[in-house]
This record gives sequence, structure tokens and C-alpha cells, in this order.
Amino acid sequence: MNETEIFRALADPTRRAVFERLAQGEMNATELRQGIAISQPAISQHLAVLRKAGLVRERKVGRHVNYSAEPDGILPLFDWIERYRAFWPQRLDRLKALLKEMDH
Repeated sequence: MNETEIFRALADPTRRAVFERLAQGEMNATELRQGIAISQPAISQHLAVLRKAGLVRERKVGRHVNYSAEPDGILPLFDWIERYRAFWPQRLDRLKALLKEMDH
């Protein structure tokens, strides 16, 4: 999965809330809806987007489906952040130096 799909999936506040709840443990769609003003079809759509992005997995138990966060799903974000990790300190140092020069 690439980071663009993950960012797109997590850009929605409802999907972020669903992902965060699933990070606490496995739940079915009905349990996920508790405390969130959302319809069953809407929660299903959000879960589909999260599954497609690799952030959620499902486990079928008879006729029921349980969902949980996929821990490895966010690994591409760590790779993305790592690419910029060295970039920002250099930029911030330059900005600090520029601001210091402007103060004098």
C-alpha cells in the first residue's frame, strides 16, 4: 500500500475515529457505531476505505464480521516521515538564522 491511500483514508475524521477505536481492540460494525452518529451503510463504506488502504482487517465468525486495526498498515507512513526527518531540522536551522539576522 502506498502512503497516498493511507493519507486519503485517514483524512476523514470519522475514519480516523474508527481506526483509533479498532486500535484498542477488535469490534464488529455495530460496536463501532456506538457513540458515533452514523448509519450502518456509512460505517460499512468507511470500513471498506480503511480495508482498501490496508489499515483494517476483517475476521469472519459465522455470519458476523469483526474488524481490527492492521498494525503494519501504517508502516508506509513511517517511511514517508523518515524521508523528511533530515529535511526539517536543516530548514528550521536556516529559518532561525534568518530570523536572528533580521533582528539585528
